[in-house]
This record gives sequence, C-alpha cells and structure tokens, in this order.
Amino acid sequence: MSESSGQINGSRWPKLRVNPWSLGALVIAVLVVSPIVAVIWFALTPSDNIWPHLISTTLPRYLRNSLILMIGVGALTATMGTGAAWLVVMYRFPGRRWLQWALLMPLSVPAYVGAYALVDFLEYAGPVQTVLREVTGWQSAREYWFPEIRTRTAAVLVLSASLYPYVYILARAAFREQSSAGYDVARALGVGAAGRFLRVGLPLARPAIVAGVAVVMMETVNDFGTVDYFAVQTLTTGIFSVWLQSGNLGGAAQIATCVLVLVVILVTLEKFSRRKSRFFGTARGPRPIEGQPLSGAAAWAASAACFLPFAFGFMLPVLVLLEHAMDARQWAAPGLLRALMHTLGVGGAAAVLTVAGGLFMVYGVRLSGRRLPALLMPITAIGYAAPGAVLALGILIPLAAFDNAVADAVLRVTGQDPGLILTGSAAALCLAYVVRFFAIAQGTADAALDRVSPSLPMAARSLGRTAGGTLRAVHIPLVRASVGSALLLVFVDCVKELPATLLLRPFNYNTLATRVHEKASLENIAEAAPAALMITLVGLAAVALLARANR
Repeated sequence: MSESSGQINGSRWPKLRVNPWSLGALVIAVLVVSPIVAVIWFALTPSDNIWPHLISTTLPRYLRNSLILMIGVGALTATMGTGAAWLVVMYRFPGRRWLQWALLMPLSVPAYVGAYALVDFLEYAGPVQTVLREVTGWQSAREYWFPEIRTRTAAVLVLSASLYPYVYILARAAFREQSSAGYDVARALGVGAAGRFLRVGLPLARPAIVAGVAVVMMETVNDFGTVDYFAVQTLTTGIFSVWLQSGNLGGAAQIATCVLVLVVILVTLEKFSRRKSRFFGTARGPRPIEGQPLSGAAAWAASAACFLPFAFGFMLPVLVLLEHAMDARQWAAPGLLRALMHTLGVGGAAAVLTVAGGLFMVYGVRLSGRRLPALLMPITAIGYAAPGAVLALGILIPLAAFDNAVADAVLRVTGQDPGLILTGSAAALCLAYVVRFFAIAQGTADAALDRVSPSLPMAARSLGRTAGGTLRAVHIPLVRASVGSALLLVFVDCVKELPATLLLRPFNYNTLATRVHEKASLENIAEAAPAALMITLVGLAAVALLARANR
C-alpha cells in the first residue's frame, strides 16, 4: 500500500502546477475572443431564422452598398494617400515642410463629424447656396440645379477625406526607406517622373499601400454615423435596423457574420498580396532620397494637390464647427459637461484596462513559455478588425445571461434580487472598448518588450526578484514611453467610437460621440459643434504623437 501511494505521489503523478501568468494570459485571450465566437453562435442558432427573408429583400442592398463604399473609398484613399506621400518625399515645393504633417490632421476628425459639416456647408441654408442665390438673384431651389448632398457618392468622399492618412503615413514611410540608387539608375536611363513612380517607387511601396488600404476598407465597413446620416443602407446599418427595430437577434447576428466574412477576406487578401514580396537593401546601406526642387506651375500644382486633402478633411469641418461654436451658450448647453465626464471616465478606464491587460498578456506569454497562450495571442487582435456593432452584439447578450445567472444565485442565497449589475451600465461599454482596441495595446507592449535586453530581467531574477517584481522594477520603467503612447491611442479611439457606444450605453447616458450623433441627426449642428470640437482636440493629441514617431 505504501509503495502504491508512493508511486501516486511520486514522479509518475507529478503535482499539477498552475502558472498564474499563463492562466491570466489565457483568461484575457478568452475574454477578448468570446464576443466574436458569440456572434457566430447566434448566427448559427437563431430562435427565428429570417435568413431567407434577408436574402430575398434587404441583404443584397446592404451588401452592394457596403462593397461599393469599400471599393470607392479604398481606391480614392489609395490615390490621395499614395500621391501625397510621393510628392512630399520626392519633391520640394512651397509649403512642403508643414503640409507633410498637416496631411495627418484629418485623422483627428471622425468621418461622421465631417459628414455633418459637409451637409451644413452645402445644404440649401448653408453658405455655398446662400452666396449662389445672392450672386445670381435666384429666389428658391426650383430656379437652379444643385447636386444632391446626402448620397452614396458624398459618403465615399467624406470617408476618403477622413481615412486617407492611414495610407499616407504607411506610403510615406515606405518611400522614405527606399534608396535613391534605383531612382538614379532609372533617371540615367531616361525614365521620366511618371515612369519612376510606376516602375520603381510603387512596386517597392505596394505592401505598405495595400496594408493601409485594407485598414481603410475595414474602417469603412465599421462606419455607422456617416452612412446613417447620408441614408446609405449598409451591413452596419442593417445590424441596427434588424436588432433595434425588428428585435431579431439571430438576423442581426447573421448580418454581423457577413461583416466578419468581409473583414476576414480583406485581411487574407492583404496578406496574400505580399506573400511573395521580398525586397532587400544593399550591404552598404541605402542612400537617402533627397527631394528634387520644383518650380513654376509644377511647384504650385504639387502644393495644391497636397493642400486639398488637408483642406477637405480637416479645415472645412473644423471651420464649420467653429462658426457654430462661436455662441457661448452652446458651451453651456445641458448635458455637454455630463457627456464630457462620461467620455473621460469610461474612455480613461477602458484605456487603462486595455493597456494593463495587453502588457500582462504579452509578459505572461513570454514568461510562461506555454504554447496555448502563445497561439491565442495573435487571435486577440481580431477585435480591432471587427466593427463596433458586431462586438456590441457579441457582448450584450452573453453579458445579460451572466448577469441573470448572478442575480438568480444571489436571490436564492439572500432572498433579494439585485437586478442586472453589468448589463445596462458603463461596464458593458468599457468591455466593448477593451475588446475593440486590445490589439493596439498588445502590439505596442509586444514591440516595447522586444527592445528590453534579456540580461536585465535575468539579473533581476538572479537577485531574488519575483516575476511581478521584475516587471515593476525592470520592464515598466523601460517601456514607460510606449505604454503612455498606447494609453493615448486607445483613449482617442474610445472617444471616437460610435456604433458600439450607441448599442451598449446605459439609458440616458451620452458620450461626446453619441451627443454629436444625436444633435446632428436632429439637424442641430450648433449644439453638436462643441462636442465635435472636443473630439477633434483629443484626436489632435494622437496625431501629434504619430507625427513625432514618424519624423
């Protein structure tokens, strides 16, 4: 008996050791991935299957509009971003030094804010048509023709003006990293400027441009505020309609699955497009590209080509908003301060939780060496590709089920019903932000920890530091700047996020983004302007960080 027990307690049955870092990383990965899994489950097991009805009625229109928007915005942003990047890297012209940073500024203006400003600027009572009537003497809209503003084409233009910096910043970095030797050889062979762009610069920068366009197209699928304001029915607006208006969770989940399929196709095509792209520098190192000076009409044409995207994507919406915000009463409007506090509270909490979770997960995976968390870590980045409306769908129902289970357990034990604790509170909104932007924190933490010399934590551990103590004493001081950058980027994205916020916010709970959407939907741009300007100011902080990182 003693021998058998010794075998059980001995090496043949080793004691199971639970690594808290590995377990924590596994729990975080499951929390981040579970909303996507929940959406797919709801789509496959609907209580009321309206899939045949969707296919025969609205789904083709949703899908067609989404694809047209994606293709249109992708093509236009590729043209604008790549063209502007080529000009500021390859040439010197008036205003180049400030335009290369000004071209990033439209990132600070959410697309839905640009949509509200454009309509206000061009509508019948706006300054353009007002001046037109004063100059021509026309009295009413029946006397002249003016293009319709709220159209799919206008949505493409607004989304492109807001999103082209994603392509611009990647294309600019790709052009700057190229060697001037290839261009010198092409020039010596008599190849003109257009030929050098098409045959030398563009092929080398294509992987970066494709990556930027893929991000733009995913952001286009995610957009709700712009397409809703322009009355363009897309897959995202379909999720809102089927869930909120028809009350059909299964149908909304099935539309959300279509969105996920589009996102997966985009990511797959992006990776497939650069699978055989391999470019290597020379052993001596590349010679940096020096911009060629332009003069005369060519110089001013280059200045205008770079100025127009900045003017349409940043100057126009900001000037329209400033004109409406000149009235001091709008800054004291009821609910504005409360919306600001809600935004700071939930956005700040989500940023801290996201970055802390990302740092914990990356550090835990590296420390544990276990295979499962390492395999799950790349999957957690899918939340950033998934639209906010899809994540909201995957979070709300499981969270409500969890809340009901907890409430039932408390009721059985205490005899009192606590009601729903997380559902219908800011906690659900915070969780959506964490899942949506976890990839930013994880990627930043991974890159930052890669730069820490392995000898430093090894020395700390040899001196008796625990894993947590080594993280606090060695890693965090060294990656503090990167952690701060990740906090800012996640916070800015939380401030701008609209679809998930609309679906998950508590009753009578507004953030700056939802306040702008509500007021603009009621054609009250004046009251929407202060909140929109606040969002833009927060976004400018992130743009400044990007500009500093890409000097």
